[in-house]
Amino acid sequence: MPGTWNCVQEMQPTSKLLSLFFLLLMGTELTQVLPTNPEESWQVYSSAQDSEGRCICTVVAPQQTMCSRDARTKQLRQLLEKVQNMSQSIEVLDRRTQRDLQYVEKMENQMKGLESKFKQVEESHKQHLARQFKAIKAKMEELRPLIPVLEEYKADAKLVLQFKEEVQNLTSVLNELQEEIGAYDYEELQNRVSNLEERLRACMQKLACGKLTGISDPVTIKTSGSRFGSWMTDPLAPEGENKVWYMDSYHNNRFVREYKSMSDFMNTDNFTSHRLPHPWSGTGQVVYNGSIYFNKYQSHIIIRFDLKTESILKTRSLDYAGYNNMYHYAWGGHSDIDLMVDENGLWAVYATNQNAGNIVISKLDPNTLQSLQTWNTSYPKRSAGEAFIICGTLYVTNGYSGGTKVHYAYQTNASTYEYIDIPFQNKYSHISMLDYNPKDRALYAWNNGHQILYNVTLFHVIRSDEL
Repeated sequence: MPGTWNCVQEMQPTSKLLSLFFLLLMGTELTQVLPTNPEESWQVYSSAQDSEGRCICTVVAPQQTMCSRDARTKQLRQLLEKVQNMSQSIEVLDRRTQRDLQYVEKMENQMKGLESKFKQVEESHKQHLARQFKAIKAKMEELRPLIPVLEEYKADAKLVLQFKEEVQNLTSVLNELQEEIGAYDYEELQNRVSNLEERLRACMQKLACGKLTGISDPVTIKTSGSRFGSWMTDPLAPEGENKVWYMDSYHNNRFVREYKSMSDFMNTDNFTSHRLPHPWSGTGQVVYNGSIYFNKYQSHIIIRFDLKTESILKTRSLDYAGYNNMYHYAWGGHSDIDLMVDENGLWAVYATNQNAGNIVISKLDPNTLQSLQTWNTSYPKRSAGEAFIICGTLYVTNGYSGGTKVHYAYQTNASTYEYIDIPFQNKYSHISMLDYNPKDRALYAWNNGHQILYNVTLFHVIRSDEL
């Protein structure tokens, strides 16, 4: 199947969930336009511009096909189309990067000017008020960490320019070769195109993960059920499948609704009901690769239940995890154990006596439910409103009602944390479930009987030495 990559994206929910967007720190709605024949060439679709003129598109890479020498004309034409489409996508990336580079250079000049001013003040600080001196110095120290980021942007701009030049060179060679077949070694051309394609694919894949920088206003999908519950889609569902899973309440229930599509979920009450072997606890359930993972009521047992065969595939205790409202989220609801999924797989978030009731993060094997690695944080679980994981980073909200924001992040890849300030709208004043879907790149939430979606904005920096 062709692959889709996004350079920098903010995901927009639609009735068919979210397309992957090719954008940096921007958000806008657009209608997905499918490529006519994605198997033969690179495709740029969903092209649009937002109100500020910023370009948005999705790049679809073609299937890799090895051409025989028996139909060289057709092969060369297809190869040329592939390179031309790659050129179009790189042109879009180049324009965006050049615009960012202008902004970077402007910021760099401002910082240099501020640094010069600071030095002047420092040399004659005895003639200036101490308060003015300290204010300028503090501002300079605040801006200093931005310098490495600006340098990385400049390196990215050079990388995009290099890609652009290589595609132009290949296009020129292919045009000449169409006029006189046999003047150039075809296999060498194929290798050059494949190499460039792999490098561009690597560039795109570097952008699959990023740091959360913003959450959009909510989009209400449906109003149904009680005050508490959970709903989700399977991030590993087969292509074209868009089932929705719905679980009302946080305890004393074992019936899961299955809707055939997001449209059915939004507009009808047509669903299939699955009866779990045990009632669940809390709202931290997930559906992953055809199985539902849930915490058995009044226990620290996790169950993997196959939704197709309606049978238990695996059961395992989460060692030392608090349960039965021992270490719940601030809103209560037996939310002791919260299961999550991101780009890296399956996770469990909970708390233990050994960690003084603070949040513990465990990476789980989705087949055996065995804990592969565990991180102890210093954040009290009962003080957390809700939590979700994106790209291996746990994000925690400061509450569940009223004004809400994401204000704590723990990076498992570095075992470090930071306090942040990312506000988002708590439209219905009581969030009892907040989970990230890595396929849709969106947050699913249950808010006081409303099923809603949030877009997320992720920030990416690619270093040229990583490619």
